[in-house]
Amino acid sequence: MARRPKASKSKRPGKRTGSGKNRSGKTNAGNGIGAHSIDDQNPDHILGTSALSAAGALPTFNDGLAAKVLVLNRNYLASRVISAKRAFILLAREAAEVIHADDGSFANYDFITWAELSQLQKEFEPDNYDWVKTVRFEIAVPRIIRLTGYDKLPQQRVKLNRRNLFARDHNQCQYCGSRFPTSELSIDHVVPRTQSGPDTWTNLVCSCIRCNSRKGGRTPTQANMKLIRKPIQPKRNPLISVKLTNEKYASWKVFLDEAYWSVELR
Repeated sequence: MARRPKASKSKRPGKRTGSGKNRSGKTNAGNGIGAHSIDDQNPDHILGTSALSAAGALPTFNDGLAAKVLVLNRNYLASRVISAKRAFILLAREAAEVIHADDGSFANYDFITWAELSQLQKEFEPDNYDWVKTVRFEIAVPRIIRLTGYDKLPQQRVKLNRRNLFARDHNQCQYCGSRFPTSELSIDHVVPRTQSGPDTWTNLVCSCIRCNSRKGGRTPTQANMKLIRKPIQPKRNPLISVKLTNEKYASWKVFLDEAYWSVELR
């Protein structure tokens, strides 16, 4: 008798082996920002967390993310100024809440509620805010946020750098008094380095190229020149004072007590 050929075994359709990506959308609470740090970790990844997805807010990177936001610690004391991008990261991770000023009163909002409120703001007062475009709608950039688990203050000192010096002197030559773009300004040592002049707030000033060349390696007295004002070390970051001249940051003034607190840009 002839043997029947064995039927070949076929693989079951639809069965998949191997590892795949986890699509549960769950986030690890252990990855949140601790009580003593507000630095973002891998911001491009954080911007896609479940809190943002729940609100339909997956930001596209535009000018609104560069706007500035005042950060308060848990005790409502001014801590620093950050970009809107970092502020949204903190809000999405539930490490902060929005503080909204309205006619002298203040209200607290979580991220989802603020996203909903933004729709009304977009309809009735769009010019009062910076905006960030998302996949489904636009969200207003809050002016102030409050950290819910951070009660420390940064060191009350202002970094000595070119940007802060220009801001302190308002882009004004401290010899002739004229204002110039930063590309046409230099930093002058009042007491020159050749005469052991230090790199300090009280010995560095903004100077136009013409006045700097005229003064040379001499003191103002030796060059028969006068400073229009005595250089001092600012009590708070001079860029904050520049921001406060803009009406859209008027709500910051309530929290910025110059006699006690300084705000550091990060």
